[in-house]
Amino acid sequence: MAMQLTSPAIGPNQSIPTRFTCSGTDVSPPLRWAGAPAETQSFALVVRDRDAHDFTHWVIWNLPARLHGLPEGLENGPAAAGGVQGMNSWQTLGYGGPCPPPGAPHHYVFTLYALGHRLALPAGAGSGEVLAAMQGNILGRAQMVGTFGR
Repeated sequence: MAMQLTSPAIGPNQSIPTRFTCSGTDVSPPLRWAGAPAETQSFALVVRDRDAHDFTHWVIWNLPARLHGLPEGLENGPAAAGGVQGMNSWQTLGYGGPCPPPGAPHHYVFTLYALGHRLALPAGAGSGEVLAAMQGNILGRAQMVGTFGR
């Protein structure tokens, strides 16, 4: 079975509800996943706006392999859900929701990685550092896309 990433709040390629954006309360959406390889030791999640030069909205890693999802509204800070949070493109730790300029909706790509070991990175690392540290360690991946426009 291939890895799957879903959200009970965001349908595939559907609009992200306002509460998860800068136009609402800007809380992280709930996520669910399944189908990770048996040898998975941890998960990493990267959320980027592909229409804004891969602007990073969230990066979190070392999520325990026993997890099958994340609840809505994780606290922003160095640690959450047993994992480590990194710096988003606003230079804050944790989740920063969609906030595109007025115009056409942007596409937000949520990518979950199943990893063969935990990453030795400190809280506050950026998505580039996390993606580089994962190379050669990725056992599987799953993506979901949501849209949002103002």
